[in-house]
Amino acid sequence: MKSAALLVSLISSIAFVAAVPAQLVERNMFRGDAQAAAYFLTNQPTGNNIVVAALTSDGHVSYKHAMSTRGLGAHVTGSTAADPLMSQGAIQASVSGQILAAVNAGSSTVSLFSINPSDPTVIQQIGEPVSSEGEFPVAVTINKKGDQVCVLNAGQVNGVHCYTVDKTLGLIRQADTLRYLNVVRDPGPMTSAAHHIAFNDANDKLIVTVVGTPNYLAIWDVASNGTLSDNFTTVSPPSGGMNPFSLTPIPGKNAMVSADTAVGADVWDLSVLSAQSNQTAAGKSASVSIGGQMANCWSAYSQKTGNFYFIDAGASIVTEVNVDQNLKGTVVKQYPQGTGSTTLDAAVATVGNTDFLYVLAANKTSIDVVSLDGPGNGKNVGSYDFSAMVKAMGIPVNATWVQGMTTFSSA
Repeated sequence: MKSAALLVSLISSIAFVAAVPAQLVERNMFRGDAQAAAYFLTNQPTGNNIVVAALTSDGHVSYKHAMSTRGLGAHVTGSTAADPLMSQGAIQASVSGQILAAVNAGSSTVSLFSINPSDPTVIQQIGEPVSSEGEFPVAVTINKKGDQVCVLNAGQVNGVHCYTVDKTLGLIRQADTLRYLNVVRDPGPMTSAAHHIAFNDANDKLIVTVVGTPNYLAIWDVASNGTLSDNFTTVSPPSGGMNPFSLTPIPGKNAMVSADTAVGADVWDLSVLSAQSNQTAAGKSASVSIGGQMANCWSAYSQKTGNFYFIDAGASIVTEVNVDQNLKGTVVKQYPQGTGSTTLDAAVATVGNTDFLYVLAANKTSIDVVSLDGPGNGKNVGSYDFSAMVKAMGIPVNATWVQGMTTFSSA
């Protein structure tokens, strides 16, 4: 009798869950405390959603829920391939600010969420999405304090704009931070006018990788109150480099690394910038040749290993690179992720005592995980498909639309 009653109770519970609206399922199911979480965007034109996953101490990914940004996704026109925004940083988390910011390229807005540090799979939208003050926003960056968010617009109206963070109202437009790149785009099939936006390690420079011939960096000075210099400095790549895509600061240095689709990677020495408005990377700047590279576009840094990781969409390979104190870059090891995976955005999270690299593998609709057990000692942990969970919630997901990857770790 007890078994029968239990079975009836179980069936009733299943029926109840099936009848609950998706938004309530989102809020009340799939919960469970998590030390760390990962986030990326569905980027659908009918409605953009953040997919949220818990990260376990053995590197596994457990998908929890998805939440609307209340904005629209988009895809560069004239292309049906993965990497729809042609960018890095479409979504970014800040541990110090306990916030998550995301772009809505289709509605030219930016959304802000709070993150529960006790369980970072719990996020809540703060305020309404705000205008990006341009067209086709593709990336955001957050300063170290977690109180300023800047967005990169890469459409016909391209440039940057910054906001202060209000934990109740959301993003507040910040005066004297709207700056234009004025990159002239072809009115036909559109490619992104720029790829990534980031602060340097000292947070006194705001930097953008811009599409040109060759591509270049646009660098604004950042004042102590967060305002930007009126004009930006243009810096062309070091010898051998041509197409810098991503930007990752080198800790403790006034220097950056970029994935470069022409050679593999670039190291930028910003300490030697002159007063000239147009210059070529100098000082210890240099390109780093990565053998067999096809489309290195994304980069991430591991505090545990002290090395950088570059992600190649064409070859579906992760390449580990060491940059020494003299800014010399050396390839350490490569980690294949499977032919045709189309590995895109990536981020590192410390879970337990280990750093893990989480890579958005678009064509597999999965997150690929590499355990970074030490310099040159990465190990592929597994590939975790997200399509079933998202579809079960009634949310459209398409391999050629998904974009972004960021993590939050309370470790």
